[in-house]
Amino acid sequence: MKSFVLVLSLFAFAATSPALAQSQLDFTLLNRTGLTINELYVSPSKSDDWEEDVLGRDVLKQGESVEITFPRRAASSCLWDLKIVDSDGDSVEWENFDLCTAVHVTLQYESGKPTAIIKD
Repeated sequence: MKSFVLVLSLFAFAATSPALAQSQLDFTLLNRTGLTINELYVSPSKSDDWEEDVLGRDVLKQGESVEITFPRRAASSCLWDLKIVDSDGDSVEWENFDLCTAVHVTLQYESGKPTAIIKD
């Protein structure tokens, strides 16, 4: 019985501890594209579907950042693609982000091409 209580206590601690409750895929997204982002989609690289907008608020203006969080069970893959839709309805995609190691992702344009800076 004691081992059951100990396991239950450790589970409760893990569920309430911020560091342990965070998914390994969570990251901060910084918008340096020069555009206002109206929608953000994050999908496993192997997937053909973008699923739902995960922005979490109405828009992400140039220079603003947002925390992108995933359920703990989402870690089925480390490689993910990102897609934004700007205020004009145009979309841009970035491919093959290793979200298992990324902590900060900065989306930007360099020489007219979409690029990203990823920091661990």
